[in-house]
Formats: sequence, structure tokens, C-alpha cells
Amino acid sequence: MDLRDQPEDETFRREIRAWLTDHVVGEFAALGGRGGSGDETYGFETRLAWEQVLAADGWTCLGWPVEHGGRGASIAHQVIFNEEYVKAKAPGRASILGEGLIGPTIIQYGTTEQKSRFLPPIVAGTELWCQGYSEPNAGSDLANVQTKAVLEGDEWVVTGQKVWTSLAHQADWCFVVCRTEPGSVRHKGLSYLLVPMDQPGVDVRPITQLTRTSEFNEVFFDGARTAADNVIGAVGDGWRVALATLAFERGVGLLGHQLSFRRELDHLMAAARANGTAADPVIRQRLARSFGELQILRFNTLRSLSGYDGPVAPPEASIIKLYWATWHRDLGELAMDVLGLTGLVADGFPYELDEFQRTFLFSRSETIYGGSNEIQKNIIGERVLGLPPEPKGTA
Repeated sequence: MDLRDQPEDETFRREIRAWLTDHVVGEFAALGGRGGSGDETYGFETRLAWEQVLAADGWTCLGWPVEHGGRGASIAHQVIFNEEYVKAKAPGRASILGEGLIGPTIIQYGTTEQKSRFLPPIVAGTELWCQGYSEPNAGSDLANVQTKAVLEGDEWVVTGQKVWTSLAHQADWCFVVCRTEPGSVRHKGLSYLLVPMDQPGVDVRPITQLTRTSEFNEVFFDGARTAADNVIGAVGDGWRVALATLAFERGVGLLGHQLSFRRELDHLMAAARANGTAADPVIRQRLARSFGELQILRFNTLRSLSGYDGPVAPPEASIIKLYWATWHRDLGELAMDVLGLTGLVADGFPYELDEFQRTFLFSRSETIYGGSNEIQKNIIGERVLGLPPEPKGTA
């Protein structure tokens, strides 16, 4: 793995850097790069407008094939884009679930008609998506999905509940894993449906988090309808398609995530120098260790992407998920130790949090969503290390 830019990479880096310099101005620059994980409701309308600016010059869906509206960019160029994007403090993306998850899934498994209908609005940034996976009794254990869909004429009728649905209150569509074969259990009999959100029978209830924001939602489907042909893949083959979507979640976008982490760490080191805690040998060592671990995360992610091919994530991807979720949680705890008592006081009335307080509170959820730390450890133990499977309880 060669981390050095090649001549064509340097040209591309200059191109995207110049474009960002010209366009991250005014209200977009005022966001200061906010709108990422744990801060996804901040400046939403401005960030939605930013999607149109990106789309106008062809900077959305960078890695998609050209025939589907992307640039067909190499992994190296996608990495460079994410690096420069974060360095420029460009607004947090509002269409990440469409561009990063459902779009690639439709490209891989969708019909020609589905690609024509759903991909162009994602490229244009005009339709937003949410993910209908988790349920009250089917979180990391996704195969326990109970939401049902019944085919009535030329429509699926969907009934059930999803939870922890990011940005459902702002989404136009939801990709929903449903049980379409009565009496089926576990991963059998599941289908992957595309369901419009703006209709009777869809009730979205925001969940207020520790940060007092509401990125997550409960979604209740009570006779919601979608066209019979809004199934990605074959009916009953939803498990395979759902796993493919999860594989895309472990893709290039994580590198931009890591650069956001680096910015947080830089800010924390500056705060430690400013308040004198950097002189404490224990704090200094913890900061140094955090820096070293973040570099390891970056190199391991780049190494995994160098062999990335198609929508199947190897079980080793769980190592990266476990690593970054734990690292970010630990950074939040370190931030509170650096800030000391001032970290216990809100930044403004009545509950305005600074970036370190948001990280401390929200990073707990990162060890749960996308597969909890405990589940990731099971996957690593069983599928990577070849250890005996965890004993299954009996009812």
C-alpha cells in the first residue's frame, strides 16, 4: 500500500481543494464543518442547499459508475476527496444514507427501472433516505425482524415498528427489511422494500437523546403502502441484500469520519495546552496514545480499502467498527478529564453543548449502532479467529 500521491492524484487534489476554497463560503463556511455524527440536525436546511451545490458540479456520488451519474472515481481519489472535504470544513453531508448505502445497493441489485427512478434524485441531492433495519427486539440481531409486508394486488402493505432510524423525520424514502413469508424465522423469508415516508400509515416519532437532539426516531408502519415492484433483489432474499448494504457502510466515507476525529483530537490537544492539563504526564500520555491509535485506524482502513471489491464486507470489517467506536468513546472520556469541572457546565443556556460534551454523550451510541461492540466481538471471535460460537439460549 503506497500512501503517497501519484501525479494524477496531485492534480485531482488541487482540483477539489480549489473548488472547495471557492464554494465553502458564506452560510456554508459559517457551519464550520458541523453536521456530522452526533450533530446531524445542525444547520440542516443549509446543508440540504449545499447538496445542490455539490451536485451542480458533479461532486456527489463520486465513486458511482459514470453511467449512473457518478465519476467512477478510484478509491485513491475518493480518499483524497474525503480528506480535502474535511480539511476545508465543508458542511456535514445530508444525503449520506442515499449516496453511501441505498444508492450502491440499487446499483448492485436493482432493476433497470429502479436505477432510473431512484438513482438520479440521489445524485441531484433532491431525495433523502433513511434505513429501516433495527426494531425493539431486532437491533444487532437483525435476523429477528418482525415487521411484516403483505402483497395486496399491486402493492405491499407494511405493518410494524422500526427504531433508532436516523433522520427518518427528514427522509423521503426508507429502505425497510420486512418479513414477507408468513411463519418464516431468522434470515429466511425477509425482503428489502423501498417505502415512501410521506403517506398515511407512517408515523415518525423523534427520540430525544442525551445531547437533546433527535437524529434518531421511532417509525411506526400501520398499513403503509409501496408499489409491488419496489423490492430490491428477489422477494425472500432480503437478508443478502441487507448485508450488502451494511458492507457499503464500511466503505470510503469512514476515512472522512476519521479526519473529523483528527480535528476533534487537535482541538482537544489545543484545549489541554490552553488550560495547562497538557503538563500532566498522565493526560499527555493519553493524548499521545489517542493520536497513535488514530493513525493505526487510518492505516488499517486504507489497507482494507486496497482490497475492496463489491458489496461483501469480510468479517474483518468488524475489527474496524469495534476499533473506531471504542476509540471515539474513549476520546470523549479523555475530553472530560481535560476539561475538568468546566466540562460539567453547559456552554450556553439552557443546554447548549460544546463539541467535547457532544462527543462524550453521543459517542456512547456509536458503540451500539451499526452492530454493538459485543456483537462485533462475537463476529471477530467466531469468523476471524475461528473460536467456538457463543452458546445459544433456549426459550
